[in-house]
Amino acid sequence: MTDRERDALDVRPTGEEMLARIRSDAGTTPSTGRGRLRVYVGMAPGVGKTYRMLEEAHRRLERGTDVVVGFVETHGRAKTAVLLDGLQTVPRRRIEYRGVVVEEMDTDAVIARRPTVALIDELAHTNVPGSAREKRWQDVELVLDAGIHVVTTLNIQHLESVADAVVTITGAPVRERLPDSVLEAADEIELVDMSPHALRQRMRHGNVYPPERTAIALDRFFTEANLTALRELALRIAARRVEDQLESLAVDQGLTAMPAIADRVAVVVDGAPAGREAIRRAASLAGLLRSELVAVVIDRPTEGGDWTRERAVREDVEYATDLGAIVVRAAGPDPVAAVAAAIGSRRVTHLVLSHRPTGRLDRLRTPPITDRLVEALPGVELHLVSARPGGERT
Repeated sequence: MTDRERDALDVRPTGEEMLARIRSDAGTTPSTGRGRLRVYVGMAPGVGKTYRMLEEAHRRLERGTDVVVGFVETHGRAKTAVLLDGLQTVPRRRIEYRGVVVEEMDTDAVIARRPTVALIDELAHTNVPGSAREKRWQDVELVLDAGIHVVTTLNIQHLESVADAVVTITGAPVRERLPDSVLEAADEIELVDMSPHALRQRMRHGNVYPPERTAIALDRFFTEANLTALRELALRIAARRVEDQLESLAVDQGLTAMPAIADRVAVVVDGAPAGREAIRRAASLAGLLRSELVAVVIDRPTEGGDWTRERAVREDVEYATDLGAIVVRAAGPDPVAAVAAAIGSRRVTHLVLSHRPTGRLDRLRTPPITDRLVEALPGVELHLVSARPGGERT
């Protein structure tokens, strides 16, 4: 799709497409020596992200690392401003917009300076019109491509995937948004955490905003409820990142017994009579545990023209998707082994499946799938949902 077609359809390009366009316009491509991106993430302004970034800069400087300030915003906080002493700052670019001169980071100057590390505050910042690029994260990408490490900051409300939730929680619009792909590509993410009560105390002491703004901020955006919800969002993002890294390490090192650090719920979808009820139970459990829901679909050839089962599986997959499930296919000659592999790869802790009562003789001839899964999935809690009398689908 061309840019003109996108504009006509009002389709926004993805973060990756925007970055490719930027690199093309700048005549640059990612180098093999791409810099590392470190992001200090916090639940709200005032938790100390910029302060921590500057503290890190001084530690690196003491070790002999070439560190420069590409752009740091102190917001008038005296204790933060003090930490700028002793750090070299790349002069900012001055751009006139509507009769007002605005300062932005001079990306070309930072790259020309060729430091080892550049401090670039507020990753989600929108550059003033007339700048070479619309967003600061786009400038950061070019700095990284030049082989320069970047340390930056981000408030969680600016992340695209949670911005709408933040609007609902706080009632305040989120105008500056960062594509999730940018944060996901970061080499390091460090959470700067603080209790809501402590942050509100900092504000009352004048450490965040000047006195004339503090009372309004405390009554509107920085309420105890808002900050608690924002903190939960930040903690979830950090926990998800840690678990993703743990899974990558497990795969890289061939560790199959790596324990899960968070609850995950899965439900087996095989067209069983109690399939819908099992999916509902799994979705309810996932909601209680605040975990993701995985629908494990057993892919096996339709036997004897059993199109009824195939239709039931398709309908149950759609139902699970409507309830927010991630669909994973379990294919193979042995359905138990296939399910166990799918469950293991997702590090599931709770498995919900429908149960078909069988006679004693049948159980001796062919052990039920539930019995085999108990043996194949040690440590996973199994939740069985029995079909109603008559075998009708529920």
